Amino acid sequence: MSNRQKFYIDGEWVEPSTGDLLEVINPATEEAIDTIALGGQADVDAAVAAATAAFDSWSQTTREERVAVLERIIEVFKGRMGELAATISSEMGAPMPLANAAQAPAGLGHFMTTLNILRTYEFEEDIGTSHIVKEPAGVCGFITPWNWPINQIACKVAPALAAGCTMVLKPSEVAPFNAIIFAEILDEAGVPAGVFNLVNGDGPTVGAALASHPDIDMMSFTGSTRAGIDVARNAAATVKRVAQELGGKSANIILDDADFGASISRDVFGMCTNSGQSCNAPTRMLVPQARMDEAAAIAKAAAEQVKVGDPGAEGTTIGPVVSERQFDKIQGLIEKGIEEGAKLETGGPGRPDGLNQGYYVRPTVFSHVTNDMTIAQEEIFGPVLSLIGYEDDEDAVRIANDTVYGLSGYISSGDPERARTIARRIRTGNVHLNGAPPDQQAPFGGYKQSGNGREWGEHGLDEFLEVKAILGYNAAG
Repeated sequence: MSNRQKFYIDGEWVEPSTGDLLEVINPATEEAIDTIALGGQADVDAAVAAATAAFDSWSQTTREERVAVLERIIEVFKGRMGELAATISSEMGAPMPLANAAQAPAGLGHFMTTLNILRTYEFEEDIGTSHIVKEPAGVCGFITPWNWPINQIACKVAPALAAGCTMVLKPSEVAPFNAIIFAEILDEAGVPAGVFNLVNGDGPTVGAALASHPDIDMMSFTGSTRAGIDVARNAAATVKRVAQELGGKSANIILDDADFGASISRDVFGMCTNSGQSCNAPTRMLVPQARMDEAAAIAKAAAEQVKVGDPGAEGTTIGPVVSERQFDKIQGLIEKGIEEGAKLETGGPGRPDGLNQGYYVRPTVFSHVTNDMTIAQEEIFGPVLSLIGYEDDEDAVRIANDTVYGLSGYISSGDPERARTIARRIRTGNVHLNGAPPDQQAPFGGYKQSGNGREWGEHGLDEFLEVKAILGYNAAG
């Protein structure tokens, strides 16, 4: 029997306290896949109570015991990779090659990385006569998004388990079925009852109840900056720790000594990946003002090679965006770009030719964009690129930093040292040099309104630990 209308609380699949259901829509067909139950305050209270009760024992487990649990999760996870990929594709629109090669494996990768870190992580050290101990932060509340769903779940749950925390997860109600499978994986792997709990629901109800709950010690949220502000506001009254990975408007500086053809073509495809629905997408491409038309021609040609289509069809590069709401937002911003005077090189409003059903967006390139335009400042979350001209390196740095966001930056140059020098001046949590891919061992997170805290790797484990000083521990008898 399906667990899609149930919640996972205290090691059991339980009936929700409400009768409210929500249809989950396949964005490629605009038709309902199935429904999920929407929880309420009582469901959150039950899940938090289970996590609180489990904390005393789980927080005292040994490194070896947690290693064994992570090893079992990894083995079970491997057996359900295909199902996870297909589920993610159907509920959020990722093409099957992307779902198989990146979406589902990203979740497994975080568990494998965390396991390797846990084996040798130093939880204790001596400083003079004091003994410093890193202890689990407590009961954690997680709110995760729909765009890289299992990736964002795993990069929170894996280090939290490794740290000795217990937790309650509210995944996105837009793409929730992969989280149901994830809970089944943890259950089969023998994660003790109450350590991991899952309650589905919307942000204003379940999300707010989690963030404001007095027995939640830490909130970890990934999503929009607007929603992140709400989480922080709801958490403030209980002074709990809040880690946020929020929006982005990442600058991609193409320096004058870069290989324009290779760099621009590569980064147009990179920007379009996942239909542009990545918070760290390089959506502002900064090019020398004198070479704007040359760069625009390369970007146009690359975007026109991106094939939009059914996620299950052979040869599809990008599928639909996730929802009608997202589609309408992107269309409005494309119209805004035209209205404000940016030059439309390719793409534009409406669906691609031949795609009359589904939330498909044309890969769109604007050139001659100025950084004060709406499309240069607002996160579009679609396959829309803005080419912005700069005069020199100083101007490029100024434009790159002229945003409320600070998640990622990208630099292409034929001179590695020049690229490194500029990277140090970009106010972002990540900078990719010459097409360097993400690294799950490196910290991921942002400056400014892109959030606070860091996920992934050893820094991700640090987020779930409190630091205690035991003074006089090493004093002479």
